Amino acid sequence: MNNRPGCLSGLLKLFLIDSVFDWAQRKFGFGRGGCCGCGCGVVLFIVFVGLVCSVLTGTNWGNFGF
Repeated sequence: MNNRPGCLSGLLKLFLIDSVFDWAQRKFGFGRGGCCGCGCGVVLFIVFVGLVCSVLTGTNWGNFGF
């Protein structure tokens, strides 16, 4: 049984991640003050890189079942 998502689903997820990342950078990102003096841009960048890697590799890091 092959339950992998299709290409269109992955492209839609990447588009949504890009849109949310752009919005978050404008609201909270670099130059907005806050965490570490550089805004929360670095933290947002690390989180969104993790999400993109998750989409590209098909890994579900939120599933902790045994």
